[in-house]
Amino acid sequence: MTKQIKISDYLVSVLQEQGIVKIFGYIGGSITHLYDSISKNKDIELINMIHEQGAGFAAEAMSRVSGTTSVALATSGPGATNLITAIGSSFFDSVPVLFITGQVNTYEYKYNRPLRQLGFQETDIVQIVKPITKYSVMIEDASRIRYELEKALFLTQQGRKGPVVLDIPMNIQREMVSPEKLPSFFSSDEYLRYGEIEKESISHCMDEIQELLSHSKRPVVLVGGGVRISGAVELLKSFLTKHHIPVVYSLLGKDAIESNYEYNLGLIGSYGNRYGNFTLANADLVLVLGARLDTRQTGTEVSTFCRGAKIIQVDIDKDVLSSIVQADIEVNQDLQMFLSLLSAIHWDSDISDWQRKTLHYKETFMELNYSPEILKPHSIISSISNHLVDSDIICSDVGQNQMWVAQFLSIKGAQRLLFSGGMGAMGFALPASIGVAVSGQERAIVIVGDGGMQMNIQELQVIRRRNLNVIVFVINNHALGMVRQFQELYFNSNYIGTITDYDAPDFVAIAKAYGLRAYSVMNEQELNDLFEQGYLKTGPCLVNINMQTKITQVSPKLVVGHPIEDMHPFIPEELFSQEMLL
Repeated sequence: MTKQIKISDYLVSVLQEQGIVKIFGYIGGSITHLYDSISKNKDIELINMIHEQGAGFAAEAMSRVSGTTSVALATSGPGATNLITAIGSSFFDSVPVLFITGQVNTYEYKYNRPLRQLGFQETDIVQIVKPITKYSVMIEDASRIRYELEKALFLTQQGRKGPVVLDIPMNIQREMVSPEKLPSFFSSDEYLRYGEIEKESISHCMDEIQELLSHSKRPVVLVGGGVRISGAVELLKSFLTKHHIPVVYSLLGKDAIESNYEYNLGLIGSYGNRYGNFTLANADLVLVLGARLDTRQTGTEVSTFCRGAKIIQVDIDKDVLSSIVQADIEVNQDLQMFLSLLSAIHWDSDISDWQRKTLHYKETFMELNYSPEILKPHSIISSISNHLVDSDIICSDVGQNQMWVAQFLSIKGAQRLLFSGGMGAMGFALPASIGVAVSGQERAIVIVGDGGMQMNIQELQVIRRRNLNVIVFVINNHALGMVRQFQELYFNSNYIGTITDYDAPDFVAIAKAYGLRAYSVMNEQELNDLFEQGYLKTGPCLVNINMQTKITQVSPKLVVGHPIEDMHPFIPEELFSQEMLL
């Protein structure tokens, strides 16, 4: 007699066979069968968060660190909709996450009937999230569970990585099936239609690329998030070590290159370093690796971006190529494969004058890069950075704190830096640190503003409950600084919503109420003292950094309508003309 198994038990066993040992979620009525099945599997640990968004961000962070597929669970209705921000974040930043949502029983589901709702908490999450997933489906037939689960896990990793959603009604979760009788996705014609990009598909490009590199006098490599996603960090390092080409990076590309690389010219774009933007603006060849060249990188005047350069754009997603900036050579390829092929190319080009020029940019614009108002953020981030160890994983939230981290934090050793890039979700960093900490990393560091901290502050309870090695730094200016700065530029300093009718609580008191150690500092010396006296060696703990002013600045900043090299505060026209080569 064929052995039967409950679908929720079967699903958990498949996840365990795939090497998934941690699952994040928040309990709810329509997901209780899966929760029960996970709790009975000794090889999988369930991390029960305080909010579904936190569960989604934690799973996303675990995938960002490991490169493997992680899992987040939520119940139907509000549980599922609370996952949407994390689903979008995973989609925009190409992170492989399997989101599983519970659904009402199929006999309570309205389907095409002209009703707004039939079952309690019934919500058509599949249609809601289709634009921000690689695949989204409700399983209405128990016999499809193996096929759809295998397909979903496959698609998270196939091509451009990303999230999928499986919506499973309660009566399907509790139905009994015989696993060996279930149809497999990997035996289907659909699976066979998914073809990988072959080496030969870009062989015709390599000769052209070699020719451009041979004639280039001012090459630049622009590193995007795709380098890390594809596992090509070491290949990139070898390539740069061999050729010593100047490098700039996008926000998500920052931790793919160590800060001590001699020709690392830093962050580019709207909040980039002035010397990085000058380097990019004066290049004659730009090799774009896994960056989509959005307007945060190019500026709003796209026509002026790299106007004197040939552009080679490499990306696994063919729809990204030349979507904003027209590339001279488009390469639709996984970056690990591309850099392997590129390493076999030989060329001889003297770029020593250019190397000296880029270092001159760095020296010339280092002091001009930072106006007096932001000396304190600069010092704070540098102080935190100087005390971090090579194995730390830094989770940065969204806002001015994110830009200060992008500009001033030094990446060393095996450190990772996690940002919410395309979605730009405040509240990302704290739950992300939980995903990092439970994945076996030595220590997770959170750098967050007072606004972002309040978005998912409840997850402090999980950090305390599990005694996680997480240290939270709240850069607290009692304002929503990024938008406030925007209001100064474009809205005559009308601070509605950023200072007016906004404030922050006593984070130290709140952290202590949750059971964490907590400290408050007023300056860099007090922060350094906490490090040097050993209070911040291990978590869980929180440090409130009181900025003592609501008017903090990210500087320099690109103003709408200006090319990336012409940043505010504007430098003297004579110096600008002197340093531009074009």
